[in-house]
Amino acid sequence: MSFRLSYRADPGNPWFSWQYVRDNSDTILAAVREHASLTGRAVLIAVLIALPLSVLAYWFRPLAGPILGVTGVIYTIPSLALFAFIAPYLGTGATTVLVGLVLYALLLIVRNVVAGLNQVPPEVREAAEGMGYGRWRRLFRIDLPLAVPGILTGLRLATVSTVALVTVGVLVGHGGLGQLIFAGFQNNLYKAEIMTGTVLSVALAVLLDLLLVLVGRLVTPWSARGVR
Repeated sequence: MSFRLSYRADPGNPWFSWQYVRDNSDTILAAVREHASLTGRAVLIAVLIALPLSVLAYWFRPLAGPILGVTGVIYTIPSLALFAFIAPYLGTGATTVLVGLVLYALLLIVRNVVAGLNQVPPEVREAAEGMGYGRWRRLFRIDLPLAVPGILTGLRLATVSTVALVTVGVLVGHGGLGQLIFAGFQNNLYKAEIMTGTVLSVALAVLLDLLLVLVGRLVTPWSARGVR
């Protein structure tokens, strides 16, 4: 996605300018929408992949090391290098950005889901088995519900991390608010443009994190009562 700008820095080049915001409101809103869309899609896809991997690591302990190891190695790859590696195969589009974001989110989700599942009290699992619960029934009725706090922790970390990483997508033309930051550097270090993209990126990360905290309190009311 390309963004056309209608405003140029004045000689003072302030860090914030309402004039810039007013003149480029459509551009800014488009960048916010793309940033939020890429973040949401990447985290959703990562969850759909990470949950089965986490269950496999939980059920078959010898697989835990390789699964966490591979996702961990991927997470250590610099984002610039990863996008540069993917782009020749998938092109410079949103798909390339999504693949990179999903790969980075996997470790954060898998590690916390596995930790949450491992924290299910053994006596609870034994009681479920004594009541005739099979592996799948126990997973959906006992293990996953009790692992919700760990799952939400992974979601929060993955979401905040993804919001930050979306900006790197500017390398392939789909960086959301990163487009503003990058354009500001290209536009003679236009501070208002850079600051607007940066502040909105932070605000989006905080907003999504707070929403997930609220969701966590709604689905695990016992945790909130325990804290009080």
